[in-house]
Amino acid sequence: MGHDVTGDGTVTVRRGLPYGAERRAAELYWDAFGRKLGPALNPPGKAVPLIAAHLNADRAVCALLDGRLVGLAGYQLDGRSFTGGSAGDVLRAYGHLRGLHRLLILALFDRSPAPGQLVMDGLAVHAEARGRGIGSLLIEEVAALAAEQGCREIRLDVIDTNPRARALYERRGFTAVRTEHTPYLRRLLGFGAVTTMRRPIRTRGEER
Repeated sequence: MGHDVTGDGTVTVRRGLPYGAERRAAELYWDAFGRKLGPALNPPGKAVPLIAAHLNADRAVCALLDGRLVGLAGYQLDGRSFTGGSAGDVLRAYGHLRGLHRLLILALFDRSPAPGQLVMDGLAVHAEARGRGIGSLLIEEVAALAAEQGCREIRLDVIDTNPRARALYERRGFTAVRTEHTPYLRRLLGFGAVTTMRRPIRTRGEER
């Protein structure tokens, strides 16, 4: 949202959101998912501050270019996800009348992990930093983290209007296991199907 990416330095990947990068992370997240989340959280002037105020910094893997945040992958594990906030936070931001409608829409996106799963619930890369393999780096770091936590698989959902993301996930070892067709939501949300994809994770003991 109005930020340029410059420099030809090395991309570094780290776990956790850097201190002070909450607003930047929220903007990256909104750039990637604003079309999907817009019906629930528009306008951006309200959505971005709300997201920034309720991020769980320890539930993200981040990519930095010359020290600047250019990519992130959020995930859910042990009952905590990258994007937090309660129903009360949404109601305070939008008002009770409009907020209730928005909460119903947000409930459609709820995807809690099953035992042994890590759910990846957001991959975002700045438009000017694409083509450097940042998405793949983030996915592989999430996979390493999942293995360390004893998870057996990573799960994610991808919408039918994002074929580039699905192609990336397939290249990184994800397989589609189920597609839920929701044509009745196309007018409201802008997409008509959600595909669940999974990637098995081998623990270090299994790799020996």
